[in-house]
Amino acid sequence: MEPQRSLGLTSAAALVVANMIGAGVFTTSGFLLADLGSPLYVLLAWAVGGVHAALGAMCYGALARRIPESGGEYLFLSRALHPAAGYVAGWLSLLVGFSAPLAAAAFAFGTYARPWLGGLSPAAAGSILIAVFAAVHAAEVRRGAQVQNGAVLLKIALIAAFVVFALAAGEAPPPEPSGTFPLAAFGVSLVWVSFSYSGWNAAVYIAGEIRDPERTVPRALLLGTAIVTALYLALNAVFVFSAPTAELAGRLEVGRIAARAVGGAVLEEAVAGIIALVLVSSVSSLVMAGPRVYAQMAADGYLPRRLAAVTGPPRAAIAVQAALALAFLWSATFEALLTWIGFTLSLSTAATVSALILLKIREGGNLAVPGWPIVPWLFLAGAAAMILFTMAQRPLESLVGLATVAAGLAAWRIRERFRLDSHRRGCS
Repeated sequence: MEPQRSLGLTSAAALVVANMIGAGVFTTSGFLLADLGSPLYVLLAWAVGGVHAALGAMCYGALARRIPESGGEYLFLSRALHPAAGYVAGWLSLLVGFSAPLAAAAFAFGTYARPWLGGLSPAAAGSILIAVFAAVHAAEVRRGAQVQNGAVLLKIALIAAFVVFALAAGEAPPPEPSGTFPLAAFGVSLVWVSFSYSGWNAAVYIAGEIRDPERTVPRALLLGTAIVTALYLALNAVFVFSAPTAELAGRLEVGRIAARAVGGAVLEEAVAGIIALVLVSSVSSLVMAGPRVYAQMAADGYLPRRLAAVTGPPRAAIAVQAALALAFLWSATFEALLTWIGFTLSLSTAATVSALILLKIREGGNLAVPGWPIVPWLFLAGAAAMILFTMAQRPLESLVGLATVAAGLAAWRIRERFRLDSHRRGCS
């Protein structure tokens, strides 16, 4: 049965924005300051991350025009490279692309909202939030999209209002001496930044439910990425210049610290409320997008058939993702999730853009790729640099990411062995 194409450009772009603006932008700049030592280098990292995300959005837009169906990396790699590559990408999406970020966003929400929830633990509050949005998005596609669009518009307006107020009220200190450029630390910092920008590809996961996906999906990817990059640069300028570097370096709650420096306790609480709303929207977007990948894999026979959506939203897949997110929420630390997610998703996006390059070589003029060959190769070079720097500077997290990929390959081989054995028994 063909999916119902009920979503337009606004909903697709809103999904991109909601997936991108989450826990990362409000938690990483303090750690970046500790590693890079200069606010200017921190802003440079956010700018480079935005350019890299835009390059990726252009590449994925080309793939979406060629394969305008739901499924994201799983679908692209299955069709353009090999079913095994697609299976591993789907495996990574299930664990690292959606379930782990969903857990991270829910935990961050619980942390920021704890004073208003009677001291309820972050894990408990996050669990309730995941359950609520799983129910909302399991009810009906259009209703879930309306909730999503409203939350996105509100959070953009509130973030913009905070930025304008902070820039008008605060006096930026003069730039501090930057010293020698820390190349290795900068490369690793881009992995953290890439987590905050992850989501620029969100619209491809629901392409099968978007009207005129060949035109709408590429436009939604670039529009959403451009909006978020502008917000990130403005927001982080406020963060790193509103308080002394010594107060921010190594701290997770940079949003609270900056707001307190600009407007005291009242503004601090108001900004905490904005951040909580942002995280609510992020949870909603992840619950909306991720299950479409698992449903597509189930429809193709790579996951149990009950996860496929015959009509309406993929309710069984939504339930599976919620269960995985709850498991991460109660078992992993926030910092470990961020590093693991950033490194492993870089592997996935690099493989997908490599598949685009191979597809372009095979099809030539029949496949239009913006900025060919510079755009895809530049994106691939950036992803490779982040991967290599992380392996050198964060070997443990890198090994866990590589082990996740290896586990996906092992699962593929086991599945294929059972499939071949079943086929032989059926033929005998």
